[in-house]
Amino acid sequence: MAGGARPLLTVGLTGGIASGKSTVDAMFEELGAEVIDADQIVHGLLAAGGGAVPAVLGAFGPTVASRDGGVDRAALAAIVFADPRARLRLEGLVHPLVSAEIDRRLDAIARADGPEIVLIDAALLVETGADRRFDRLVVVACREETQLARLVASRGLSPDEALRRVRAQCPSSSKAVRADYTIENDGELEATRARVRDVHRALVLDLEAKKNRKETWNRRPAG
Repeated sequence: MAGGARPLLTVGLTGGIASGKSTVDAMFEELGAEVIDADQIVHGLLAAGGGAVPAVLGAFGPTVASRDGGVDRAALAAIVFADPRARLRLEGLVHPLVSAEIDRRLDAIARADGPEIVLIDAALLVETGADRRFDRLVVVACREETQLARLVASRGLSPDEALRRVRAQCPSSSKAVRADYTIENDGELEATRARVRDVHRALVLDLEAKKNRKETWNRRPAG
């Protein structure tokens, strides 16, 4: 991070599809943290005029083009969740652009007055190894049956399609092994909220420890 910027505690936040990351994001924001949502960045990159549109249309063809000149995310999802090679190809096109935008936002936050704890919400942090870029890793976890029920209820997917999407990502148990903090999101909302408060208190202490070491940028160790 360039000189003159405040030290931040950067926190990767991840979990499986339909694990409830957005709900947890909102709870952290209520406690004063900043959230950078990688999925929202992807939406912008794939919208009409977005930076990823030419490359994605070039790779996947006109069948994934939306009427307004962007990318039809539903059509693209149908392809990449059915074909691991297609998913890897898409990730290779989009992830570098997302990473660059996250870095830009982190730099802007560090140069402004505001929250010093910043969560970066991204689904594939563990799969891509990107969690190592950040000071801490929080994993939102729930049972697979909970994920499937949420996907069927909220997105209208068939049980088979919901299962395919869940299993396209590594399981929550694998992500949790890498986590500094885990938030179970299977039960009552207030139980999740209480756990978020606990984790936030721990992150405040982590931030103070980082400041006391007078570090300007800390990376999680590889391995």
